Amino acid sequence: MSSDFRDEALGERAQQLLRVLVESYIRDGQPVGSRTLSRESGLALSSATIRNVMADLEALGFVSSPHTSAGRIPTDKGYRFFVDTLLKVQPLDSADVAEIKRELSAGVDDPKALVGAASRLLSSVTHLAGVVTLPRAAVQAVSQVEFVGLSENRILVILVFNDREVQNRIIKVDRHFGPDELKRAANYLTEQFRGRTLNQGRQEILRQLKETRERLHEVMGSAIAVAQQVITPEDAKLEYVIAGETNLMGVAELSSVERLRRLFEAFNEKRDFLHLLDQSLRAEGVQIFIGHESGFQILDDYSVVTAPYSADNEVVGVLGVIGPTRMAYERVIPIVDLTAKLLGAALNSRR
Repeated sequence: MSSDFRDEALGERAQQLLRVLVESYIRDGQPVGSRTLSRESGLALSSATIRNVMADLEALGFVSSPHTSAGRIPTDKGYRFFVDTLLKVQPLDSADVAEIKRELSAGVDDPKALVGAASRLLSSVTHLAGVVTLPRAAVQAVSQVEFVGLSENRILVILVFNDREVQNRIIKVDRHFGPDELKRAANYLTEQFRGRTLNQGRQEILRQLKETRERLHEVMGSAIAVAQQVITPEDAKLEYVIAGETNLMGVAELSSVERLRRLFEAFNEKRDFLHLLDQSLRAEGVQIFIGHESGFQILDDYSVVTAPYSADNEVVGVLGVIGPTRMAYERVIPIVDLTAKLLGAALNSRR
């Protein structure tokens, strides 16, 4: 193996050729041969030298050779090195900046509507799929809890969020609860949950249960018996709005009907995407998951670029773009970053 690759540290010549290969493949979607690399790299190298460097890059896992072509394409490892080391982020087009600012300052008061607009905006500007989680406070801040007894040990649970959004659910408990018990339990839970998310309230209830198990009084016992049915870990999940899924149908390497069907099913089930977005919620700045890095097989052919957004100096959600690994990272990254900043600013102005 040549001196360019000692200890997997790519020399300047190898880095230049890898950069040209990745940029060419992102642009054209075709395996890149030595002739193209020679022409676009600006390096005075023979075809044999380029082929040798490519063979070394392939041996190290940065590129691969499709069976049907003599050219090479980047691997997830190659894309990762490109993004981390070689990428030159481009200044955003003034028209894109103007569109993002216009859409996120259009006087929309409802946070959910604003999130929907941001999702559609990401999709329209990048021509990929845009995803935005709802601000956590807008989804889950509890104002009031009410219980109504039904037949057969069933209880109607009424949850009021942010003093205006009402959710109803019916649960089945192990024994009959009388009206007075339900009233006391509802008052207790309202006191414990007010201003908290469902998950925060659940954690507080469990903490109190652990601390006072041996001297548990009647009101708290009834409340916990009902609350454990009402609030489950599922309630802690983020909710998100996605737009532009059909844009992915126009990407040649993603156009398999079966592959797209599985992806759209995953969008609907939300489970894997919510886990990925939850990771991004706890991170700082733009995060890039390339192919298998997401940890979910359904995303092996995709990249996800995300950024958290904040309101009142607190991270309340995350947004991003889903597209092929062959995406224009130098453009998508600043779009995601700017949209996150402007969405946070728009939410702040409405609080």
